[in-house]
Amino acid sequence: MASRGPVGGLARACHPVPAAAVTVLAAAMAAGAGRGPVGTLLTGGAVAAGQLSIGWSNDLIDRRRDEAAGRSDKPLTGGEVTARRVAASTCWAVACCVLLSAACGVAAATVHLVAVAAGWAYNLRLKATWWSWLPYALAFALLPSFVTLALPGRPWPPAPVLGAGALLGVAAHFANVLPDLAADRAANIRGLPQRAGARASGLTAVLAATAAALLLAPGWPVLAVTAPPALAALLAPHGRLPFLAVIAATAVALGLLLLNGGLRNGF
Repeated sequence: MASRGPVGGLARACHPVPAAAVTVLAAAMAAGAGRGPVGTLLTGGAVAAGQLSIGWSNDLIDRRRDEAAGRSDKPLTGGEVTARRVAASTCWAVACCVLLSAACGVAAATVHLVAVAAGWAYNLRLKATWWSWLPYALAFALLPSFVTLALPGRPWPPAPVLGAGALLGVAAHFANVLPDLAADRAANIRGLPQRAGARASGLTAVLAATAAALLLAPGWPVLAVTAPPALAALLAPHGRLPFLAVIAATAVALGLLLLNGGLRNGF
């Protein structure tokens, strides 16, 4: 495969799909809130750096456990990239995250760094506990705050936005771990989704994402988009449908939120 090798291994070790999704979400919110081209680039860059640090540290921290479980699909355990290279990249990502966040202002930077710290807390300990959902809920709730606190007057987002962010974080957590449930159990990672099982986790992901979307943009458009994949997720909980339902609900809600000026003007 083309991705086999140090560069491809490094790219895969950062968990590229979730990292890209969160970065695009943050940049879209920044643009919609009126941060301008420079502010949007700073926001996207800071979030991207933070996500890279979380993704790489995740594989570094889990390396021994993945080796014991025979996870040759992971870049580090599969020999695609060295631990030293991933560690160095993680350090650079942390440095860039701090600098780019600081460029957005003290209040915004503080909130974003707390969100990134929540991701690290998940990697270090919480992912294997009943509280595995909490860092996701906190980090996603703080993401729109990172955007608005960089605006003039440093306003906090409306309460529905904070609540929807927390719900989307829970949805993202359950949907993201679904494909790896069996491998995680083999590696003795017993977070809440691993304990709940595939069907309950898929349903939780879809319901949380739909609730978040309805909180941001009540109405039939959200239900029309999310209902079909939600039903399919119940029938095929081991597939990618719960994840697609989360993406669909997020996209619809974010689009309606930005069209209504929700971050900038409130509700």
